[in-house]
Amino acid sequence: MLEVVSAGAAVFAGALVQGSVGYGMNLIAAPLLALVDPRLVPVPLLMVALAHALLSVAREYRDVDWRGVGFVTAGRVPGTALGVLAVVLLAERPFAAVVGGAVLVCVLLSVVSWTPRPTPRALLTAGVASGTLGTASSIGGPPLALLYQNESGPRIRATLAACFALGSSLSLAALGFAGQLHVDDLVTVLWLLPFLVAGFLLSGPVRRLLHGGRMRVAVLTVAAGSALALLVRSALG
Repeated sequence: MLEVVSAGAAVFAGALVQGSVGYGMNLIAAPLLALVDPRLVPVPLLMVALAHALLSVAREYRDVDWRGVGFVTAGRVPGTALGVLAVVLLAERPFAAVVGGAVLVCVLLSVVSWTPRPTPRALLTAGVASGTLGTASSIGGPPLALLYQNESGPRIRATLAACFALGSSLSLAALGFAGQLHVDDLVTVLWLLPFLVAGFLLSGPVRRLLHGGRMRVAVLTVAAGSALALLVRSALG
């Protein structure tokens, strides 16, 4: 029972943050779930993330940038392959440090002078980066969030949710093809769903507080947190 409550608390916190800002589920939930029970990552977490993404799209579907989602998804395919290659060829700690440092640099540039725009070329690049980082480090949200940081809160949340829904579906399909999906995973997710829904519902009133400049600050804060988490992971091994 303690394990269920601990895992549920991690999912609740991740759902609250992602429902409010647009991303952050893996940043918060993945390390905590891995500590509770390594079997909770990646399959149950991917299922939970897919459920959250679908709820988010349903809540703010009118604000999805479907054109941007298409470019990002096109970039995610080669990005996922690069992520697999990085896992095979590169040592985990140096790679995590490089990724964390790159995200921090982007955050600092955003604070000082950088004003990114979701152009087709930028979206494709962000899709490749998201696929690579998400596959190799489980943190693929920052490249997309940084690109959309100057858009409205609903636009950011809905568009990222659509990207995550497609990405999670592709990952689960690949895992299923490889024989990695089991009935036990579905039972675990059913236990976690009430915590997911509670966090998602609580994010409703929270997201109303995040508009204009506040939303941009929240996006950059979560991105910086992701980068610091990667740097700490690389330092501690």
